[in-house]
Amino acid sequence: MATVAVLLTDDFEDVEFTRPRDALLEAGHDVEVLGPKAGETITGKRGEAATEVARHPGDVPTSTYDALLIPGGYSPDQLRLDEASVAFAKEMMRTGKPVAAICHAGQLLVEAGVVEDRTLTSWPSVRTELELAGAEWTDEEVVVDGNLITSRRPDDLDAFSRTLVDSLRTN
Repeated sequence: MATVAVLLTDDFEDVEFTRPRDALLEAGHDVEVLGPKAGETITGKRGEAATEVARHPGDVPTSTYDALLIPGGYSPDQLRLDEASVAFAKEMMRTGKPVAAICHAGQLLVEAGVVEDRTLTSWPSVRTELELAGAEWTDEEVVVDGNLITSRRPDDLDAFSRTLVDSLRTN
């Protein structure tokens, strides 16, 4: 089965982490949280979920993982200031492995410089930033462009999680 990295820090959107994680675990995959401070317990913005950061993304090669999940909330905006998290997301995109980003996660992808000429979706307030970075934004439940899987909001989580799990069957 696959090993999926999750780039995460405090104030993530709780269900945008827990629902895809649970779907991945139910499908038999391993999930490892990467963030700025290994060993730190981080909490979702609603206080409904907490998890421990297993490793800093600068301490592990992307080849360790088969896919990347980037939940939304305030976490992606904070992670874009962590050079290792940005570099990790950029490298995962470069490898062609599945990268699943929901809601505000597009902010981290903009910082990584990987959205130009890509079609994707996000939370509506991120639309202009994505378009200014060269992406084509569309308002759909799930958008797949090559290895990039994107969704808009928590209401899209069933389709988003299913698409991510399905992408691991074909890779």
